[in-house]
Amino acid sequence: MLIHNISKIYGVETKTSGIRKGSSMAEVDSLENAWILVENGRITDFGNGVEPEHTERHDAQGMVVAPAFVDCHTHLVFATGREGEFVDRIKGLSYEEIASRGGGILNSAGRLAQMSEDELFEQAKDRLMYVQRSGTGAIEIKSGYGLDVENELKMLRVARRLNDEGIVPVRSTFLGAHAVPAAFKGDTDGYVDLVIKEILPEVVSEGLADYIDVFCEKGYFDLAQTKRILEAGLKQGLRSRIHVNQFHAFGGVDLAKQMNALSVEHLEVLGEGDLEVLQESDLIPVALPACSFFLSIPYTPAREIIDAGCALVLASDFNPGSSPVFDLNFVFSLACVKQRLLPNEAFNALTINAAHALEFEEECGSIAKGKRADLNFYTIDNLDQIPYYPAHNQVSHVMRGGRIL
Repeated sequence: MLIHNISKIYGVETKTSGIRKGSSMAEVDSLENAWILVENGRITDFGNGVEPEHTERHDAQGMVVAPAFVDCHTHLVFATGREGEFVDRIKGLSYEEIASRGGGILNSAGRLAQMSEDELFEQAKDRLMYVQRSGTGAIEIKSGYGLDVENELKMLRVARRLNDEGIVPVRSTFLGAHAVPAAFKGDTDGYVDLVIKEILPEVVSEGLADYIDVFCEKGYFDLAQTKRILEAGLKQGLRSRIHVNQFHAFGGVDLAKQMNALSVEHLEVLGEGDLEVLQESDLIPVALPACSFFLSIPYTPAREIIDAGCALVLASDFNPGSSPVFDLNFVFSLACVKQRLLPNEAFNALTINAAHALEFEEECGSIAKGKRADLNFYTIDNLDQIPYYPAHNQVSHVMRGGRIL
């Protein structure tokens, strides 16, 4: 298929490019009056000026075309929403207070245990269709609402089935250490033993996870417990992507460096020395502004991270408790309005850098020869208009794997 009559393409690559860091995050290559050639679901050529001959053509009608977003941090597989807790927060309870009363993650775990795998799959598939339609072309999905052998495996099997459906490529992350279940109240080390000795071996034997994660946070899992789980994951071939510094900074970033983690995710709070660790390591910082928006907590100091010469990724944190937000167009806007990112910086954080955070950089995240033809078509004049209109999704239609949807 020849896609022609494109007013402008953003996010093109003419050579292999690594993750964008520091000042390079403000650089977005583009072409005007352009075309893209797609064959067998892949981009085989693109350019401007004289178009190649091709019988099957798609008229972009003067729209802007860009690579699909990549969402590298979600909890898309869950049973039901938690609207009651939303009301509790309006009344003045904090996220941590709600969790201490049996709400939060334990609430989701209780509901998920009552749902069959097929029911969970059908709900998650519907959500993923909405995610795709809003502009996301690849996604990560975490477990963590199971908190026992049966239900953690159930969640990860659903994520695998979603990948097999071919809606968008899915990376799966085992987050068994998301919270301590009620059965292990007062015995966090006992639950860590269960995660390492019983759940993890089953996850690995079925090939259900690409990564391992831990909620390294006060009241959840401390540094020693986090290290035990990450070391066990590494022995099983699972690199880590870690929840750190959401509410407290107490050494999680440095531990992530020691464990050769791929990414550190949340970072609403940066402790003394954390920025230096990010500068000196290959850790990929992932900011989740929709979570900060929904919980009314501080935003990740994204401007400071970029100005220090580091990379940055943005993701939705789509989940029923702290970020019921799946539209990355809104995340794009939040990053510009609340974190002072330039539109070009936020765009790179949601595309090529996010692809690196999932080790998908050879498949997606930019418009380049050989990559998947995962494209968004926008009714805009320029890239700046995406974050400028925060309540209006300007994605007209999408192409996924060379198919117009």
